[in-house]
Amino acid sequence: MRMLIVDDDFYCRNMLHEIMKPYAQCDIAVNGEEAVFAFKKALEDEKRYDLVCLDLVMPEMDGQQALREIRSIEKDFKINGDDEVKVIVTTMLDDRKETHDAFFLGGATSYLVKPIEEDKLLKEMKNLGFSV
Repeated sequence: MRMLIVDDDFYCRNMLHEIMKPYAQCDIAVNGEEAVFAFKKALEDEKRYDLVCLDLVMPEMDGQQALREIRSIEKDFKINGDDEVKVIVTTMLDDRKETHDAFFLGGATSYLVKPIEEDKLLKEMKNLGFSV
């Protein structure tokens, strides 16, 4: 499994990496712009990501915008439906508007509120069909 971890906070990135390294090859981006670049490059190199863990509040480009860009890139590559990357939004924001926007405007697959607990993340991944 290939995974992209997107978070501007070093501690959060490191924690997600530690949880996921037994299950996935993890790449890291520190903001939305890096995430979009990495996602597009992975598709161009035919090394698609299976999962993206995406923070919402980041400098440069926030997670909501990055998610919309990722879904737009998938459309450009004719990727849709079940073939789209699974995106777990990971954020400090436990907010109905943010949740609504992430799912209905951005196309998020799942939403977890920080701090991320290993058992909750692994359970969510199993719910999404990953073997962990």
